[in-house]
Amino acid sequence: MRFIRLCCLALLAALSFTAQAKMVHRPVEWTLDGTHFKSVLVYDDASSAKRPGLVMVPNWYGITDTAVKKADMIAGKNYVILLTDMYGENVRPAPGNADQAKAATKPLYADRTLMRKRINEALTQLKAQAGTAPIDLTKLAAIGFCFGGTTVLDLARSGADVAAVVSFHGGLTTDNPALAKNIKARVLAMNGADDKGTMPDADKFMDEMRGGSADWEFLVIGNAVHCFTETEENSPGCKYDPRAAARSYRLMHDWLNAAFSGAP
Repeated sequence: MRFIRLCCLALLAALSFTAQAKMVHRPVEWTLDGTHFKSVLVYDDASSAKRPGLVMVPNWYGITDTAVKKADMIAGKNYVILLTDMYGENVRPAPGNADQAKAATKPLYADRTLMRKRINEALTQLKAQAGTAPIDLTKLAAIGFCFGGTTVLDLARSGADVAAVVSFHGGLTTDNPALAKNIKARVLAMNGADDKGTMPDADKFMDEMRGGSADWEFLVIGNAVHCFTETEENSPGCKYDPRAAARSYRLMHDWLNAAFSGAP
């Protein structure tokens, strides 16, 4: 009977610990060139074990409740994620307001040097969290969605010292194809075959990648349009596709694991 009581107490203690474990959403703020940025560090605090750190750039609506939920899902017990503010604290497009979102991205698409500067600062800020968050600084990467996909590709083009970047339905254009020679990361870009916004640039993107020496892969997902990971999107040209989303997330995990381990 005493043994049973001890087992029950141990089980209750374990359940209590599990209940206390939660996804941490910690503000991370910095100022760059007079603009103040407010990002969110996301990770599961159930374990203190160090894990890879990812810079994550959301779609053009920026940091929203939906973006935080997506960061939670991706981080799980596997990663520490810095959900990155690329606009500054005073620019917050309303979810669903495409005009506001387009206006927010316009200065960065017009000045890709600025885009690269801001995303590199985000990487620096992610590294700075290693003192208080369980980040393995030997395993760093970046992922991005739509506008965020464009941004992480530019992080790679800047020559940033990350193991990998993964772009989901991101824009493929560049202001300078020669920057591909700077890429150190393994680059995975995944776009829908029927994405009328990004696929017209696919050939130029592949030519750009051929101009460098990076390990890269461009994956075209059949029957998918733009926004295939965005659960809130349901228009003809920008639509969530659970099949394409699940497939692309599996590929992301495989790509990151191989990059972190040095596997082929």
